[in-house]
Amino acid sequence: MSAFHQLVLPGLGGQELALAQFGDKLTLVVNVASQCGLTPQYAGLERLHQQYRERGFTVLGVPCNQFAAQEPGSDEEIRAFCSLNYGVSFPLTGKLEVNGPQRHPLYRLLAGEGADFPGDISWNFEKFLVDKDGRVLARFSPRTSPDDPALIQAIEAALA
Repeated sequence: MSAFHQLVLPGLGGQELALAQFGDKLTLVVNVASQCGLTPQYAGLERLHQQYRERGFTVLGVPCNQFAAQEPGSDEEIRAFCSLNYGVSFPLTGKLEVNGPQRHPLYRLLAGEGADFPGDISWNFEKFLVDKDGRVLARFSPRTSPDDPALIQAIEAALA
């Protein structure tokens, strides 16, 4: 099992979220926030999740409050916001740190020293496409919308 799939993250509500459950899926890992100018990307992420889930794809949302405190809510507030405003059905973790000395091991793996696409996360809604073997195939900037042709092409190619 890959290092990615060995990770167990906090889920919303305190339960554990084992990434092993994504061992047969192409996963788009996205750090998310509820009070950001890019928050409407939730709608596009949900569309991607719905469009490709039957083909072995999922989105994994990772709430983060490190960028201008744009994710201040509790787990329950985050869950309610995502459900009521965007109908989010893809899995969400508990809040994680994506940069700095408290960077979660998930983000050390995705963007830390020795990663295929290293470097600090620049803002909310940065995206990493991780294949079924736990390899990071691509990294997309926060401004790359979920319907961006480059992102769609990467998903389609990985699912082919």
